[in-house]
Parts: sequence; C-alpha cells; structure tokens
Amino acid sequence: MTARGQVLLVEDHLGEVVRLAQALRSRGYGVEVAADLASALQALRRRDWDSVLVGPAVDGGDPVAALRRLCTSTEVPVLLLARAPSHEVLDAATRAGAFMVLGAPVDLHALDLALDRAAEHSALRREVERLEQAVRGASRFDEVLGSSPAMQGLYDVLERAASSDAPVLLTGESGTGKEVVARAMHRRGRRAGGPFVAVNLAAVPDGLLESELFGHARGAFTDARTARRGLFVQASGGTLFLDEVGELSLALQPKLLRALQERAVRPVGSDEEVPFDARIIAATNRDPELMVERGGMRQDLFYRLAVIQVELPPLRSRGGDIQLLAEHFLTRAASRTGKTIRGLSPAAARLLLRYRWPGNVRELENVIERAVALTHNTELGPEDLPARITQGKAEASHGRPAARGAPVAGLVPLAEVEERHIRQVLEAVGGNKAQAARILGLDRKTLYRKLQGYGLEGG
Repeated sequence: MTARGQVLLVEDHLGEVVRLAQALRSRGYGVEVAADLASALQALRRRDWDSVLVGPAVDGGDPVAALRRLCTSTEVPVLLLARAPSHEVLDAATRAGAFMVLGAPVDLHALDLALDRAAEHSALRREVERLEQAVRGASRFDEVLGSSPAMQGLYDVLERAASSDAPVLLTGESGTGKEVVARAMHRRGRRAGGPFVAVNLAAVPDGLLESELFGHARGAFTDARTARRGLFVQASGGTLFLDEVGELSLALQPKLLRALQERAVRPVGSDEEVPFDARIIAATNRDPELMVERGGMRQDLFYRLAVIQVELPPLRSRGGDIQLLAEHFLTRAASRTGKTIRGLSPAAARLLLRYRWPGNVRELENVIERAVALTHNTELGPEDLPARITQGKAEASHGRPAARGAPVAGLVPLAEVEERHIRQVLEAVGGNKAQAARILGLDRKTLYRKLQGYGLEGG
C-alpha cells in the first residue's frame, strides 16, 4: 500500500483521467481508474479504498446521480469534482452523502488536503470496526469483559465458582468491578431465577444494619410498627451480595457468623429464628488476611466467607483491556446520549494506556462517560480527557492497603518517573533536544541514549 492511500478515480473523460491520475500518482497516491459507475461499483466490491473521487463527466454529465449511488453502496468517503458548483449542486451532493465537493479543474493542493482527510476518516472507520469486532469476540464472563492473561485466568475460576453454592469472597482494589462480577456469577449460577439482593455494609449505620440484614419484629423499637423481613430472607432462592464486608463492626461480626453457620437469622426483637436459603457472595477492597492478623476481622468469619476467594486484578495490570473497555463504555454512552462518536483518537488511546488508573474500571467508565457528555467531536481526543490523564497524574489508591510484599498502588519505578519527566520536558520545548538536555542537566549524548532506551526517538 502506498504511503498516502488508495484512490478510486471514477471518470470517463480520457484527458481528465490522464491528468488527474498522473498528478495523484506523482504525489504518492495509489490510483485505479473506473470509466463508469458499473466499473466503480465492481471495484468497491473487490477491495477497500481510502477514498473515491468522482469526476464531472461521469454518468453522462450527471455526477450527483453517480455520487448518490456510490454513497449508498459504500462507507468509503466519496468526493465530487464539479465544474463551477452552484448552491443547488452543493446541496444535492451533500444530501447524497458527499464527503467533500471541490471545483473542477481542481486545485491540487486543495485536493491533497481533501484526500488526506478522507484517508484519515477511512483509517478511523477501520479502527472502529476492528475494535467492535474485538469487543464482540473478546473473552467475557457475562458482563465482565477482557482478553488479557489476567482475565483469562479469572474467567476459569468464576465459571467453576458460579456453578457452586459455596460462599465466595471477592477481593481487589476499589473500582475493579466486584459487584459486576457478583451479578454475573448470580446470572450464570443455579439461582439465576431468584433475586439478587445487594447491600453496602459501609453505607448503613451500625444501629440500623442488624435490622436491615436480619429483619425485625413488630414493636422491636419505636418506629417498628410492622414486622419486616431482613435481606437474608428477602434473598432466599437467590443471591445476597454483602459489599464492603471488611467494614462490618466487630460487634456485628458474631451475629453474621452465626447466620452463615445456622442458615437462619433471628430478627431484632424476636425469639424465633427464620431460615433463609440464599447464596452468599461478599466483597472487600481491604486485605482480609491482614485484617484478621490485626484483629479487624474474626478469623472464623473470614474462613466462613472465603470458602472460595477470588482476587480481581487492577486495571493497570490488564494491558490492552483498557482500550477495549474504553471503546465498550464509549459505544454504550454514545448510544445513551444519541451522539455519533466513532471512537478514540490514537493520541487519546495512548494517554489512557499510559495512565495508572488508581480508580480502576469504575474510574475509566466515569472518564469515558464524562468525555462523551462534553465532547462536540466525532471522536474522543486528548482535549476531551481530564487533566490528570493528559498530564499523567495518578494518585495512589487509598481504598485498600497493599498486601505484604506487593507494590504499593500508585508508586512506580524510578525509570518510569524519569521517562515521564523527559517526555514532559521535550513537549514543553517543542521537541528541541539540545534545549531539553540543558534543562535536564544532561549532555546530548546521554539524553539520546536515554531516549533510545525508552523507545523514544533518539536522532
């Protein structure tokens, strides 16, 4: 393929064909000529083009009719050359789907710019199609999406855990998608026909949590005018998801443990136990073993909850899943808002891949939804992203202490810090390496060696 793209030239005037074809080839384009509309349609079926250029003499001197037929047959940008185009011709060509209308004889510089824009449009269309296919073909566990090695191992564990009724403890940093996984396990399990009941234990005050979980009898306290079933009983036949179980107070932990052991709850103010039949899935963004060691969680409760323990990987360890998920969230958000957004620009994608994502998948989804809501562009670019991403800033995750021996979230190797700083200095001085070397306090040879070592341009 030639450097500047492949152009299908549709024109039956021999002199015009020779002039245009020679001019385009001399400027680096690959050109194939179709003398009439039928030949052009055949050429479009045969291969993918970067642009179609329709001359003024096509189809008996009615190029707008040819343009209309071509635009309904392909997604390739179709450009029209029209002799002294009137407002009526411009309007008709635009309504027919023309990518651009140029006057004939054409100014070759203007044609260059138009064909380059068409080639960029075609490249973006191909990238969107590739990513859509990747999303459709990506490995997934229900709504849990990703193709990275970290996720492949997770799917195998989730498939086996979903078919069991054993309690599951989901661990991992905040924002890794623990509730999404819990819902997916419910839908894939034997209890899919029953209710999925979720409660965030950190969001309910201790004084109300016991009643919320286990229910209460009529008259158990001032406002208890009627008896109420707790969430354990409400979830019978389905799944009860206990989110943020690491925040449960030590006073309530024995009561939760007894309920799990006895498969029954005692409502507040009642002498009777009420059986329940719910599958229990719990989640925490804290290290439960460290909590047990420090006395923040009962060991027997940990063992009861973590019959199957599943660690969800942080987004920064999932490589190409970042772009895959971003495109997935973009498509969903654009559909919801009614906007036509074809995808991410290459520059935006690079920024997303470089960012550390302390807030994980939840942060990525929020970033993409915000960008879609605010953008006026047909693709998301760097200007649509928050400053913390464009400037490479990512604070450490405070939601969960690092496990012993594991790297602390948000801290990065010294070489990565150096690389980022060199990039920023180069950008600030417009790529002037001599000036960058002076600012960095390096001689030019040392700077070039570092640039080559980091895979940046060194010459």
